Amino acid sequence: MTVAIILIVILLVLVISCIKIVPQAHALVIERLGAYLTTWPVGLHFKVPFVDRVAKNVNLKEQVVDFPPQPVITKDNVTMQIDTVVYYQITDPKLYCYGVENPIMAIENLTATTLRNIIGDLELDETLTSRETINTKMRAALDVATDPWGIKVNRVELKNIIPPAAIRDAMEKQMKAERERREAILIAEGEKKSTILIAEGKKESAILDAEAEKQAQILKAEAVKEATIRQAEGEAEAILKVQQANAEGLRFLKEAAPDDAVLQLKSLEAFAKAADGKATKIIVPSEIQGVAGLVKSITEVAKDEK
Repeated sequence: MTVAIILIVILLVLVISCIKIVPQAHALVIERLGAYLTTWPVGLHFKVPFVDRVAKNVNLKEQVVDFPPQPVITKDNVTMQIDTVVYYQITDPKLYCYGVENPIMAIENLTATTLRNIIGDLELDETLTSRETINTKMRAALDVATDPWGIKVNRVELKNIIPPAAIRDAMEKQMKAERERREAILIAEGEKKSTILIAEGKKESAILDAEAEKQAQILKAEAVKEATIRQAEGEAEAILKVQQANAEGLRFLKEAAPDDAVLQLKSLEAFAKAADGKATKIIVPSEIQGVAGLVKSITEVAKDEK
């Protein structure tokens, strides 16, 4: 019984060890008796004990490798340090497993060689300003070279471009001078705009003052005009009233039909008013004797009545 139990346990362990579950984004390279048999995708699989074995567990996700700086020489004989970042993905687990002994080292050496070839055709200024072009050329070259290894290079990025110290100092001085020049230009433009705004403000203020003065003069002239018109209308109305009163008085006299005695009496009153003035010369009309006689007659009549 003990031996039977031991055999059963060993058999269960053996069966369990032959069950393989491949997770997502992975693949298993299977060998039988040392030769490549198949590649297991995601899922549940069984292998023959003592015959089949898992040669390699391959990660199919995109991976990133950051290589240390590599010394390169430009076309104008400037030595600089450039480090690169490579994004790659395994597309064929069989080729990846059997294509090259150390794929990462192979990619690193291939990257350094390709980078030296590309930078050797460029001058320093082109190297510093053509990162996108260098990235594209390197990706194309590495993608073609790594196809036999079952690897696809998706992207290559130049992480840092480090020129010599002397060139860095010169570049920093140049950038500082450029920043100072731009700052001076911005300050000058700001002062120019400020001056323009102040001048425009003064101009606008002068225009508004002139408009206000003009409006005030117009209003003043209109007020004087209105006052003159009102005064003239008042005087005209007063004259009209006087004339109407005179006409009304004449109309009343005409309706009363005064006799000659009344008219002569009115003439005497008018003469008295004229004589009462400050005139130094008085012209006595010829009819004044008749008026005097009329006064005498009126006096006699008054005495008879008494």
